[in-house]
Amino acid sequence: MNTSVNRFFEGIKGKTVAFIGIGTSNLPLIKLFADKGAKVKALDRKDFEALGENGVLAKEYGAELILGDCYLDNIDADIVFRSPGTPFYKPELVAVRESGNVLTSEMEVFFELCPCKTIAVTGSDGKTTTTTIISEFLKAAGKTVHLGGNIGKPLLPEIESISADDYAVVELSSFQLISMRQSPDVAVVTNLAPNHLDIHKDMQEYIDSKRNIVLHQSAFSKAVVNLDNEIANSFSENVRGQLCKFSVKEQLSNGAYLDGTTICYSDYGKVTRIMDISDIRIPGMHNVENYLAAISAVWGMVDVDTIVKVAKEFGGVAHRAEFVREYKGVRYYNDSIASSPTRTALGTLSLYDFKIAIIAGGYDKHIPYEPLGPVINDKVKLLILLGDTAPKIEQAVREADNFDESAIKIINVTNMEEAVAAAVENTGKGDIVSLSPASASFGLYKNFEERGNHFKSIVNGLE
Repeated sequence: MNTSVNRFFEGIKGKTVAFIGIGTSNLPLIKLFADKGAKVKALDRKDFEALGENGVLAKEYGAELILGDCYLDNIDADIVFRSPGTPFYKPELVAVRESGNVLTSEMEVFFELCPCKTIAVTGSDGKTTTTTIISEFLKAAGKTVHLGGNIGKPLLPEIESISADDYAVVELSSFQLISMRQSPDVAVVTNLAPNHLDIHKDMQEYIDSKRNIVLHQSAFSKAVVNLDNEIANSFSENVRGQLCKFSVKEQLSNGAYLDGTTICYSDYGKVTRIMDISDIRIPGMHNVENYLAAISAVWGMVDVDTIVKVAKEFGGVAHRAEFVREYKGVRYYNDSIASSPTRTALGTLSLYDFKIAIIAGGYDKHIPYEPLGPVINDKVKLLILLGDTAPKIEQAVREADNFDESAIKIINVTNMEEAVAAAVENTGKGDIVSLSPASASFGLYKNFEERGNHFKSIVNGLE
């Protein structure tokens, strides 16, 4: 076993370790630390009944459950694992640090202990697809890949089985990065735009959190940034190792770029022409950008033939412009991952050269919707709205300079069933209907996957 891993687990024996949140991502950690001899506490705002099977499992694993509205009061533990959704500067967590106890997170510990090369991706949009493409590249090249982070399962429970020749490919959110003081071997920044301002105190805190992905790299590290995105490109000044960029607008001396419709890579002036963008199976210019970022990340690790093979075969990630079915000549797509205005504008609304129908709205993260209004007017003929952000989206559409009341129909509904019914009633053969919320799912659903799955189940149940 890796000696640092062994030393870490020996060190937590008999210690009290608290985990904030009893969700599916923390359950493997609760079991792991209990099995390693720690006294585990599991903290959650929900009561035992609301936790369902998760609460039962946490108890079976040996955790002491601390539940209810006061679950964060007077946290008594040697080590506290913060869940990504718990604000880093929350007073109860500040109190943990001030008491001299350890406040950490799963990803922080994983990065400290991981024996293999780490590749991490962050950004406001595109990070899940980019992370997955990188993983697909490496797997197709015969590498052993551990995929995790914000994309799904925790990786710390796998730490004992990871060898030095493997690759850890992770997606990192701003909530994970805000407290991280160790950066990956290869860092990728897809883009940055206002997001999660309901949790971060301001835009600067959001940007500074993301900056941690490159801030603690060494001279032997590599950073990949988006030249076309001003904020992401500003991270260049913090890069200590190799700086690689990607662009759909400019040719580069080091990085992946477009020459017409051809994806090229310049390795300090040595140019390789890789493929035409038509070779990429998943649609949209935003996915071309995702491929440019992923290619830049793995250049030198994966050969060109493997890159092209993956591009031609990879069908995309669920909930990202995912085709659901055709019903009465209308094609339905699930783009539930579009939880921000920019994701909707650069995703679904960039895919078609004719006007479509979209279902939008959800939880309000206090993001400005004004820039989305003109794009909707340009690309949408039927706008179905639900959730807290419905009035904001409608206002942005109506107040845009290109608003034409005769060119777009706006329908407000209260739930997804009504939204799909409105889509069926107001579309005809040849139309496209896409769930593309431009908003978070909270309030109506616990996450974008649940939202997308509900939409798919309704559409697949149409008769």
